[in-house]
Amino acid sequence: MAVMDILAIQRILPHRYPMLLVDRIEELEPERIVGIKNVTANEPFFAGHFPGFPVMPGVLIVEAMAQVAGVLVLKDLPAQSAVFLASIEQAKFRRPVVPGDQLRIEMKVVKRRANVAKMAGTASVDGAVVAEAEVMCKLADKAPAAG
Repeated sequence: MAVMDILAIQRILPHRYPMLLVDRIEELEPERIVGIKNVTANEPFFAGHFPGFPVMPGVLIVEAMAQVAGVLVLKDLPAQSAVFLASIEQAKFRRPVVPGDQLRIEMKVVKRRANVAKMAGTASVDGAVVAEAEVMCKLADKAPAAG
């Protein structure tokens, strides 16, 4: 049973297709969150990464982890708040993620201040860790679009 479906996630995160990489939130606690990304064959990055051997780019796995972390950080903040990825540390990739996999992303707060949150977590498929990383997110007000 999802705690947040895609519509609830879209009310929190500004990302949209093809950059929204979280399909649902399954667990949500004050300092911990678990999100799901269903990896499908029609993801646009598979056309070039790699033809005949589709593999989800590691950078997009980390982005999915950062987005799950962003839901936790932004869920109780005003809609004009935004969260930006400030750093990635200790990123490790254990095995390829391919179409048909379901990423289970668990992120935990390591340190939180007024406008910065450091989170550590893992992405797993069928109980096996496929990636891990620490991400730091910086809070800011959404700036009006230029032009």
